[in-house]
Formats: sequence, structure tokens, C-alpha cells
Amino acid sequence: MSETADSRSPGFKLALVLIVGFLLSIPLFTIWLLVYDREQQSQTAMASIAEGWGGPQIISGPQLIIPYQAETSETTEEDGRSVTRTRMVWRELALAPETLNLETELAPQRRNRSIYEAVVYGATTSGSAQFVLPADLARLGIERSSLAYERAELRFGLSDMRAIQSADIEFGGNDVELRSGGGVGPGFSASVDASALAEESIPARFSMEFRGNQRLSLQPLAGETEWRVRSTWPHPSFEGGFSPREREISADGFEASYRVSNLALGRSLVAAGDAASAMAPQDQMATGRYAYDAPAGDYEIRVNLIQPVDLYSRVDRSVKYGFLIIGFTFLAYLMFDVIAGVRVSTVEYLLVGAALILFFVLLLAFAEIIGFGWAFLTAAAAIVGLNTSYSAAVLKSWRRAAYIGGLLSGLYAVMFMLLNMQRYSLLIGSLMLFVALAAVMYTTRGIDWGRSGSEALD
Repeated sequence: MSETADSRSPGFKLALVLIVGFLLSIPLFTIWLLVYDREQQSQTAMASIAEGWGGPQIISGPQLIIPYQAETSETTEEDGRSVTRTRMVWRELALAPETLNLETELAPQRRNRSIYEAVVYGATTSGSAQFVLPADLARLGIERSSLAYERAELRFGLSDMRAIQSADIEFGGNDVELRSGGGVGPGFSASVDASALAEESIPARFSMEFRGNQRLSLQPLAGETEWRVRSTWPHPSFEGGFSPREREISADGFEASYRVSNLALGRSLVAAGDAASAMAPQDQMATGRYAYDAPAGDYEIRVNLIQPVDLYSRVDRSVKYGFLIIGFTFLAYLMFDVIAGVRVSTVEYLLVGAALILFFVLLLAFAEIIGFGWAFLTAAAAIVGLNTSYSAAVLKSWRRAAYIGGLLSGLYAVMFMLLNMQRYSLLIGSLMLFVALAAVMYTTRGIDWGRSGSEALD
């Protein structure tokens, strides 16, 4: 079939445009994979930057562990007879505090390597806890006289012990010596004398300094937990199973306070088990070393120090608008071809489409260097200028090329607006498509799509 404009019907031209658009979906998908790959490289680089500093930290505890002796019976078969033997074994009573008050100060830092940046922090945490021996120990089968108070341990949990800088504990008004290991999951512990617990409650005070990156979490165990956290980082994200009771966020930082009752945790403050066999995996820090029978769900408080702009997610979203940009641009060329009678060849559609796809490569490359906003402006200006100049030759008129330039400028402006919206992006996008479809239907209402170009408007 001849390539002259007169020999091709409008329907045939439309089919060619659709085929070219379909072919361009292949490089567009490849760019989406490129964005994903660069995002993975970025996460790997950020993990490398933070390596040795400390990972996302999880605080748990404290727990007071009191050994006790219990009688156990074992039945065995000997010479065909059942023989029952009774012996004394050591077990452990795990006691969560009645109240726990924590205050944490996060000092954020930006650490860079090449084009990548990670947010790390130094944390200073201080707190106090009050331990009370429950009056109904008998329901657990434990006699008060069997408790070895002088052999008690106070245990704390910290998910990445490599990053701890210092720690101090005061129990019952006395300073105690710390040792690594033996904590609530990974953590540290201290031998204490809890003899006074038989008559009254015992207070514990503690402070610790440690480092971490991006996220700090707290796993509440106490009867009532109060946690106040503050930082100079202005972009926090409050996540996990509990929301802050109060929070203030400004350009100077944030402050948030939490209050979590034991009723919300759904587990007892007391648990008992064998000292040797009740050990839980380290990833079960929320339940400590004992079976608290906590219900399934998220029982963790998390504070994230997030980056204000996730450029990879925004570039990823922009790539998804690629089909709309290509579609609107091709539609404009098709209208000049079908209505104005300006011949636009398949190769010219391909070149214009390649330029439109190049926009996303430029956007990704510049965004990693100068940030998303300036990268978008730079890439859009380059592609609008390139396609406008090329359109002047293809459409044989700078006036027609100006329409293409104006259309692309408007499309990129709308895309940038949609990328910065969440609530109304779908609504605005759908309205744009409706208006575009209505305009095309109105403009082409007199075209006979099956006849040749010279007869289509007769």
C-alpha cells in the first residue's frame, strides 16, 4: 500500500498509531524495571552506609526474673511396673513492671555516600519502672516461700546490641552491674536482690545510649506504659499497632507521647516456665522468654525518620503516566494527519515516541543528582523543546509545532500536579480523559474512517 496521505484511510492511520504505541510499551516497561533496579541499589547502598552504625532498633523490657523451686513428678516403666519419682526443679517467674515511664531523645544525622543518603540517629533513653509481686501467685502454682529473691535478674531487650554506647541501671535505690546477654531476646541483664519485693514494690531506674538508623520501636510489656519521644527530625512517621496520644510536628522537629494499657496488650503481667526450656526465639521479643499467650497482631510502637521525598516512588508513578503522555501526543499528530492533511509517517511517530520515553530516563538520572522537582523541570524542558523543534519540520509549520509544544507543556504540568497529589489524582486524571475523548469525538464526528484520506471528509 502506498505511503501517501491520500491512499491511507483514517482508520488505517489510527491502526498504525495504535501499533506504534504498543511497540513503545516495551521500552516503557524496561524503564520501569530500571527504576526498580535503581531503587534496590539505593536501598543496598543505604544499608551499607548504616552498616556498623546500628540497624533499626527495638526496645523491650524491662522484666524481673525470679527463680523458684517447684516439685515435679515423673512416671517411668521399670520391670513392667509404673514408678513415679518426685524431684525439685528450678523454674523462673517472669514479672513485667506495673508501670513503665520512658523518655527518648533522637539525634538524627544524614550520612552520604556518592549520590545516596541514609538517615541514622543517636538515641538517649531514660526511664523508670515499678515492680509489684502479684498477690495471687498461688493460681500459678507458686509458693512465695519458694522464690529465690536474691538470685533475681533484671532483663532488657535491644535488637542490635552492637550499637549500644552505655547503660546504667538502679534497682531498689542501688546501682547494679550490667552484663551482656540474657536479655529479653537480644539485650543485656543485671543480677539484683529482690528480697524487698516480698513486702513492697521495688522501683527501677535506667538510662541507655545507643545508635540506630531510620526506625525506633518499642514493645510495651508493662501494666501501663508511657513513652515520650522527641527529635529535631521534621519528617516522622508514626506506625505500628498504637497511635500517639499527642503529637506535635514542626520544621524544628517533633514530639509524640504514647500511653498503652496492659488491657490493650491482651496478656498477663506474670508468666512462669522452666529456666532451660522456656527460651523463645530472638524474633519473639514481644513475648520475652515466656509464653504470654499474646493474641496475634501488631503490638509494637514504631517511629520512622523518613526521607521527605522518595524520588524512586515518584519516578515510578510518573512512568505509569507514560501511556497517557504518548497517547495524547499521538492523538494530536493523528488529528493533524487526518483533519489537516499533513502527512505523518510511521517513523516520525516512532521518533516522537522515543523522545517521550527518553523523558523518564532523564527524569531518573537527574533526580538522583539534583532532586525530583528540578529533575522534572529539566527533563520536561528538554523533551518539549526537542519535540517542538522536530514537529515544526514534520508538520511543516511552527504554528502547528507550537500546539504540540503547548500540549506537552500542559501534560507535564498536569503530571507533576498529579504526582504531588494523593486524594484527587484519580479524579483529575479521569476527568482529563473524559474531556480528551469528548474533544476527539466532536472533532472527528464527520470523518469516514473507512474511506481514503482524500474522501474521508466529503
